[in-house]
Amino acid sequence: MGIKERERILENVARLVRAEEKAPNLEIAAVREDLESQLGGTVSRAMSARLLGVSHTALNHWITLGDVPVVIAKNGRKEIPIPALLDLRERVEEQRRSGRRRLHMLEPVVTEARRRAERMRPRIPEAGRDSADPHRKAELRGLVYHRALAPQLRRPTIEAAARKLERWKREGRIDPRHAEVWEETFDLPMAEIRKVIRADDERGRDLRQNSPLAGLLSEPERRKILEKVP
Repeated sequence: MGIKERERILENVARLVRAEEKAPNLEIAAVREDLESQLGGTVSRAMSARLLGVSHTALNHWITLGDVPVVIAKNGRKEIPIPALLDLRERVEEQRRSGRRRLHMLEPVVTEARRRAERMRPRIPEAGRDSADPHRKAELRGLVYHRALAPQLRRPTIEAAARKLERWKREGRIDPRHAEVWEETFDLPMAEIRKVIRADDERGRDLRQNSPLAGLLSEPERRKILEKVP
């Protein structure tokens, strides 16, 4: 697939994301995910820089500082996950529409993400805090992540997560028992949802193993959690 074709598909993915936000629809989500799969789930740094309207050098600068996430793609290169890229792009477009800046649009976006990370006060339970067990470490990261996410949750986010859960069920990507508990959780009042996902108990741990709420924090927030639970 050529560069122009990849860029065209990525633009269509961005349009579908906006359409989902205005009118949530499982069929739209399925088409979007199929297009993302065609792209391999990630985008090269060069293409990402063009999409964001910044130089390749500037983007690499923010990546090096830990403000923009990268993963190792199938081609062995460090690339940017599509959901993270499109979220950055939307925030950059908001800056452009505001008219407050004409240059360096990405800077205020990553600065705000850093501020949110600085305000975080991850709470790690005493039980297992010093454990060397990798499984318990993974549990604690999931717990701290969901505790950091809980105050930010709003009903539209829960509705989007519920749609993701439906896709997972349809594609056999989640144990039906876990899916059922998530469905029951999403039907609760928001205060109860926050309480459930923050709980360091068996139910909470089972839920967090397959969480449709994953990937909602910014890279600076995610890195702060990793610093607290290395």
